[in-house]
Amino acid sequence: MRTAYSVETVRTAEDALMARLPDGALMQRAAAGLAAACADLLGRVYGSRVVLLVGSGDNGGDALYAGARLARRGAGVAAVLLTPERAHAAGLAALLRAGGRVVGAAAGPAAGAAATAGVDAVEEAVLRADLVVDGIVGIGGRGGLRPGAAQLAACVAESRAAVVAVDLPSGVDADTGEVHGAAVRADLTVTFGTHKPGLLIDPAREYAGSVRLVDIGLGGELPAEPVLEALQHADVARLLPMPGGESDKYRRGVVGIAAGSARYPGAAVLAVSGALRGGAGAVRYVGPAGDAVLARFPETLVSDRGPKHAGRVQAWVVGPGAGDDASAVGEVLSSDVPVLVDADGLRLADADGVRARTAPTLMTPHAGEAAALLGVSRETVEGARLRWVRELASRYGATVLLKGSTTLVADAGGGAVRVNATGTPWLATAGSGDVLSGLAGSLLASGLSALDAGSVAAYLHGLAGRYAADGAPAGAHDVAEAIPAAWRDVRD
Repeated sequence: MRTAYSVETVRTAEDALMARLPDGALMQRAAAGLAAACADLLGRVYGSRVVLLVGSGDNGGDALYAGARLARRGAGVAAVLLTPERAHAAGLAALLRAGGRVVGAAAGPAAGAAATAGVDAVEEAVLRADLVVDGIVGIGGRGGLRPGAAQLAACVAESRAAVVAVDLPSGVDADTGEVHGAAVRADLTVTFGTHKPGLLIDPAREYAGSVRLVDIGLGGELPAEPVLEALQHADVARLLPMPGGESDKYRRGVVGIAAGSARYPGAAVLAVSGALRGGAGAVRYVGPAGDAVLARFPETLVSDRGPKHAGRVQAWVVGPGAGDDASAVGEVLSSDVPVLVDADGLRLADADGVRARTAPTLMTPHAGEAAALLGVSRETVEGARLRWVRELASRYGATVLLKGSTTLVADAGGGAVRVNATGTPWLATAGSGDVLSGLAGSLLASGLSALDAGSVAAYLHGLAGRYAADGAPAGAHDVAEAIPAAWRDVRD
C-alpha cells in the first residue's frame, strides 16, 4: 500500500530524524536519490545539458547538490537562482566546485566569471537543455507561483527538455492536490521519505508525471495512520471475497438492485451486470426493468413488489436510472443492511434519512452530483477533491466514493482517505458508473466494509476499464465483461 502524509507530519518526522544524523546528511540522501533518478532519465549523463531552477528552500539545496553530482559525471549544469541571496550556500558552493555555473539575471558575485547575465540567457539555457530540474518551491509552498517563477514555468513548458520535480512540482499544493494558477508540469517527480497527498490526487497529480519515491529513512518517524492510502494488487487480493468449501449462494451474500425505470432500463441491466461479477452469491432485482434484466441475465431473482417484499438481501444498491421515483429510495434507506446510493438516488435521498441510518451507507457521486449535494460548483469540487469528499462524508454521515480521474473514498468517521489510480479516461462513458455501483454493492453484500467495498470496486473497475478499452473505445457493457479478468489479475 502506498501512503501519503501531510506536510506538517513530514516536517515533524524530518526534524526528529535530523536530530540523530550529522548536519546535512538528510539533504545528501535526498540529493543522491535525485541525482540517480536524473541520470536514469537522461540515460547518458556525460555531455548532457542540465538546468536547475533553484528556489530558496531546502529543495533548492537538493537540486544544487544533485546538480553537483551530475556535473562531476560530465554534465554541463547551469543553475538559475530565483533569489540569489537566499540560495542554499553550501549547495551552491558544491555546484560551482564541480564545474557548474549560474546563469541569468539572478547570477551574483558568488558565481564569479562563470555567471552569465540576462533573462534571455535563462530562456536560451532552458530551451537548449536536455533536462530541467524543478527546485523552485518545496512542500511548504502555498497559493501558486509568483510572477517570476510562473514565467520560468512557462519557459519550461515551451522546451523539449525532460522535467524532474524535486519532491513535488512547483505550484501545486502538497496537502490538497489543488493547483492555483501556473505550475511546473513534470515528467518525473522524485519525492523523499513518503508520498505527499498532492502527488496522488488530481488536478496536481497531472503535473507530477511518474513518481519515484526515495527512501531517506523517515519510515520509523511517521505515524501509523496516513492522510491518504492507495491500495495495490496485494492489498486488494487480501480483501477479495473468496468462497470456501461450505459456501452457498446465500452465504456468499445476496445483493439487491433497485434501479432502472421505463426511460432508463439499461441502467438496471448494467448495475446487475456489475453485481453478478462482484463476488456475491445471488442478485435480486426490483424495478420496472425486470424483463430487460432477465433477457440478459436469467440467473437474476426478479421481483416487482418493491424492496421491502423482494426477499432477504445483505446489501442494497439504489438509484441508477431511477428517474423521479423516490419510493424505492426511501424503502431501501429504511432497511437495516448496508446501502449504496448512486445517480438519481443521490438526488432523491432524504439527507436526514441518510444521516439517521445505523447500517453502513456508501454514496457514489461524480463531481457534478457531489457539487449539487454540497451547494457548490462542479469546478469547485474538481479543484479540491480531497476537501470536498471529506466534507460530503461528514455532512451525510456516510462513506463517500467520489468518482473521477482519481477516485477518492472517504469514511464517515474520518481517518485515511483511499485514493484509486487504476482508472482510465475510457471509463468516461455512459453506464460505467452503473456497473461500478453493482460491483461495489456486491462487495458490500459479501461482508466488506463500505470503505473496503468502495476501494476494491474502484480498483477492479479501473483495471476492467483498461482491459476493455486497451487503447480503443469501449462501452460500459465491455467494462462489466472485463471485471473477471481484473479479478484474476489481482488474485494471481
